[in-house]
Amino acid sequence: MRLFVALILFATTIFNVVTWPAFFRRVVNDPRAHDEQGRKTSFYRVHLVLLIIALDIALASAIAGFLLLTTDLV
Repeated sequence: MRLFVALILFATTIFNVVTWPAFFRRVVNDPRAHDEQGRKTSFYRVHLVLLIIALDIALASAIAGFLLLTTDLV
């Protein structure tokens, strides 16, 4: 069961690391990401926050999966 949970955590990590940066590249090129003066808009900032949260979740999942496999806490 521990191995299964660790694999799910690693799958979550891979999904977030692969999917969110690719999505954010599309956001950067979206016309709503910048105003007429070239400044970043709320659209850009909101998606940047979502990217940061997703990558934080990926890091936490990777650490949790590693700890689950290497320690006897459970």
